[in-house]
Amino acid sequence: MKRVFSIGCMLLAGALLTVGIARAASEEPTIYVIQKGDTLWGLSDRFLKDPYYWPNLWARNPAIGNPHLIYPGQRVRVYPDRIEIEPHASAAPGALRPSEEPAAERSFLVSGSEGFLMEKGVTPAGKIISTNQNRQIVGDDDIVYTDIGTANGAKVGDRFSVYKKLDPVSHPVTNVIIGEKVVPLGTLQITEVEEKVSKAIVTRSYQELGPGSFLLPFQEKRRQVPLKAAAKDLSGWIVETQSGHQAIGEGDIAFIDLGKSQGVEPGHLLYVLRDVVPDQQYTDISIEKLPPEVIGALVVVRAGEATSTVLVVKSIDTIYRGDRVELKKSK
Repeated sequence: MKRVFSIGCMLLAGALLTVGIARAASEEPTIYVIQKGDTLWGLSDRFLKDPYYWPNLWARNPAIGNPHLIYPGQRVRVYPDRIEIEPHASAAPGALRPSEEPAAERSFLVSGSEGFLMEKGVTPAGKIISTNQNRQIVGDDDIVYTDIGTANGAKVGDRFSVYKKLDPVSHPVTNVIIGEKVVPLGTLQITEVEEKVSKAIVTRSYQELGPGSFLLPFQEKRRQVPLKAAAKDLSGWIVETQSGHQAIGEGDIAFIDLGKSQGVEPGHLLYVLRDVVPDQQYTDISIEKLPPEVIGALVVVRAGEATSTVLVVKSIDTIYRGDRVELKKSK
């Protein structure tokens, strides 16, 4: 019983009381049959009341090829403290108790302040060249002037997002510069336009903006990003963090070296992996590496051509710049 209690504590990380764990050891599991649209997120939320448990669920069920899309018809054994998923091939009909309602798909709300990596070859639509009364810093409802005019196809009413470039970002493995970190400053709308310049009003400011800030076509900032199945497996790296800190966790923003050219799209789910190095003093054979640990999960919220912006939605352990990430396709 002490051993059962110890294992239960590790699985739930202290989330259940001793009495609950003892009861779980003696209870028969409830059988659930995966329905179309079910996700590990939904199953974790539904049965364990903890939607963020799903990376643990995936890691402890190697029969699951795709962590967030599982096969209809698979049997699930639901215990008070865990969920066990049987391989799809062993799912047999008859005498089962499928749920009447499939788990809802999960989506993530992003604010638009995440930023991105501006890659080589990406050209801004223009920039702010001056401000009313030559002020260096402006904000909401202030007047600015841009180098975008009718020659660029601009017209009154056009909206643009305002950004600022920060430092170049080098790849943690190859040391190659892969882009410049960019942060959003606000939005503006053109009110008067001439051939080569225009007048605009700042419609919203997130941070201080001024001359030199560059412009891109307006994109709605606050939006929902639903989970989406991937078409192929991919492997890459966390190349930078939004904050610039080496260590990040749940709720933080990072940038990876995978983008549209590799098939990455907003809504794709990636897992952060860390290699386990064996201690050779305890084995008689040569072992190069052990199965990697799953230490977190990321959702792509913006995809560039060769890089993407990701939101950390689960961190079992501290995540670092230079950690490896994997995208698993639907099987």
